[in-house]
Amino acid sequence: MTERELIEGCKKGKRHCEREIFYRYAGRLLTVCRRYARHPMEAEDWLQDGFVRIFEKIGQFNYEGSFEGWMRRIVVNIALRHLQKADFRNSPADLSDDLDVSVDPEVVSRLSEENLLRLINKLPDGYKLVFNLHAIEGFSHQEIAVMLQIEESTSRSQLTKARRLLQRWVGELERMPVDS
Repeated sequence: MTERELIEGCKKGKRHCEREIFYRYAGRLLTVCRRYARHPMEAEDWLQDGFVRIFEKIGQFNYEGSFEGWMRRIVVNIALRHLQKADFRNSPADLSDDLDVSVDPEVVSRLSEENLLRLINKLPDGYKLVFNLHAIEGFSHQEIAVMLQIEESTSRSQLTKARRLLQRWVGELERMPVDS
């Protein structure tokens, strides 16, 4: 079935269409959830909440833009809602002022996606959230400020600090011996 046929089937309440959409997109949307969650089980819960919401709202999808992008936005909003309950803004951050570390681009290119995700997940919650929203999802600082109910300057600051911390960690990896 085409994506459009599946969407129309979901709008009519056909369970087999919902199941097919889940199987087609669950992996990609779980990756989105994992970028925001602290634990794998938390990400899975958010994915489940996301699909419930997607199927509740699928009647509102009007084929403007990609279906996957529309679903991704719903999943990101689910993650944000859960994170706001946890109040990420009060998470402690242990940062010193010596974060201006230069990083060899070759070291970054050797990082696997899994290792990069692991480093991002080590970030303090506020840094991780803004980094994901800006660097990965592509939201502007103005959009992030509205979504998170913070100042635009706070978003910029959180992103800068997240990048510096990631640079430091990548720099530490650079000094580690490479497996042959």
